[in-house]
Amino acid sequence: MESIKEIFRIGRGPSSSHTMGPDRAARLYKNKHPEAKSYKVTLFGSLALTGKGHLTDVAVINELKPANVEIVWKKEVMKKFHPNALEFEVTDKNTDPDKWLVYSVGGGKIVEEKDKDLKPEHIYKQKNMQDILDYYKKTGKIFWELVFETEGDAIIEHLSDVWEKMKKSISNGLTNEGLIPGGLKLQRKAASYYSKSRGLVAHAKTTSKIFAYALAVAEENASGGEVVTAPTCGSAGILPAVLKISQEHYEISDDKIIRALATAGLVGNIVKYNASISGAEVGCQGEVGTACAMAAAAATQLAGGSPAQIEYAAEMGLEHHLGLTCDPINGLVQIPCIERNVHAAVRAFDSARYSILSDGKHFISFDVVTKVMKETGKDMPGLYRETALGGLAVFGDEDFVDN
Repeated sequence: MESIKEIFRIGRGPSSSHTMGPDRAARLYKNKHPEAKSYKVTLFGSLALTGKGHLTDVAVINELKPANVEIVWKKEVMKKFHPNALEFEVTDKNTDPDKWLVYSVGGGKIVEEKDKDLKPEHIYKQKNMQDILDYYKKTGKIFWELVFETEGDAIIEHLSDVWEKMKKSISNGLTNEGLIPGGLKLQRKAASYYSKSRGLVAHAKTTSKIFAYALAVAEENASGGEVVTAPTCGSAGILPAVLKISQEHYEISDDKIIRALATAGLVGNIVKYNASISGAEVGCQGEVGTACAMAAAAATQLAGGSPAQIEYAAEMGLEHHLGLTCDPINGLVQIPCIERNVHAAVRAFDSARYSILSDGKHFISFDVVTKVMKETGKDMPGLYRETALGGLAVFGDEDFVDN
């Protein structure tokens, strides 16, 4: 498995695969051709199908400024390696076009055509959850200790920055109000939910705060604000909300939050390595389901859970999102994406409490659920995997559909 830095990337929403990845690719291509006056960028497959709603074209054009940019949408062309593909070329007269095909494979990561068969750098010897549990039995070291041991002090600094950015996105989301851009006439709700939560008591107050925190980040993401992929932009509100409410609920330090982030990142890494976190590959189960598993594991650790209980909570978080489709209305990361962040955050927190009450023993392992999620994603028709061609995307209000 790779560094968990690949799971936690900082950037602007609304989509890690459709915005962050293309943005990064455009920046790299411009650095290679800084004197170019005009570019042509072709978007294929899923990038073309939901690129407008995910601001793919805006991200690319902004990075290539002040040059002229022609965007070509090839919705019907699905590249074999990955459904999120884009090709850059210089279109200046008498200039080598230097075509560059690249894939945005999820979580803000990009892979060049020439490197698609190369294996990424794996720094973890462990490949799945069972390997990590076996490591604990052998050494006595739990999830976050394995991360710190494998990645060194640099990961602590990175996770500290990640937590600061997560808190900032919550704060911004609770402050900002008004319409979310995109044409759905969707009002921000985080500030209102937070205000109402303060008048509630006990369980209702805790749950309502989770609502508000998850809404805050998801709405920031939908508005193009800065967020942290966890593991994607579309699911960015789940982990911060659960960490924030856990910190308040248990009155714990930022140091413990950093350790919980390490555990969450390791869980996300397992899914990424053995299945996928890309909505274009496996549907929303790979995004929201993985985020729920990550948050459930983190919350269980913060509540004093054992490694077995942490694994159980993560398993529940992923299992109960199996089959979740990716069908955003108008291709926007808004409906149903924002509410999915909210409900997955609550499910993660509840999964943690459920596992804490148990002895950690259960029938289905996290590794089995990860395999099932991958197979479910492969069997899922393409129109339910981030194409906006099926499900809720089709049955949304026709007034919102851009024909």
